[in-house]
Amino acid sequence: MPLVNRRLTPTHYTITDLAKDFNVTTRTIRFYEDQGLLSPQREGRKRIYSHRDRTRLKLILRGKRLSFTLSEIRELFELFDSAGGEEKQLRRFIKILRERRAILKQQQRDIEAVLHEIDGAEAECAKRLVELEKPAPELFARREQKIRELDP
Repeated sequence: MPLVNRRLTPTHYTITDLAKDFNVTTRTIRFYEDQGLLSPQREGRKRIYSHRDRTRLKLILRGKRLSFTLSEIRELFELFDSAGGEEKQLRRFIKILRERRAILKQQQRDIEAVLHEIDGAEAECAKRLVELEKPAPELFARREQKIRELDP
């Protein structure tokens, strides 16, 4: 039996369409709607998402991957929805991107430092394990001495 395309039109989507397209749960989409980031039309209890909503969901998920908070994503949406002029929007967006880059670069440095510490701790543990596996020379010498003493 062939799969039925549930899309309403090329520019209208059900919540199930969006969930499948973006590999998220319908609960996630409803959460973004509750946060005011998506605004589907309603037909009774049924949600009808527009191409704009689909684009916004794509941008929300991209923003989350870049570690933007929902309030930062909302600010960007408000910025681009406003009639404040493209130059102002672009300048603010560049500022936000630069701030995010600085945070990520600091996190990268922090991660590198921790990885270096982990490498050092691992090397010390490996070295100690090797020491524990080798019999100590003095123990070996004492054992040899006892063997000689017992041998006539």
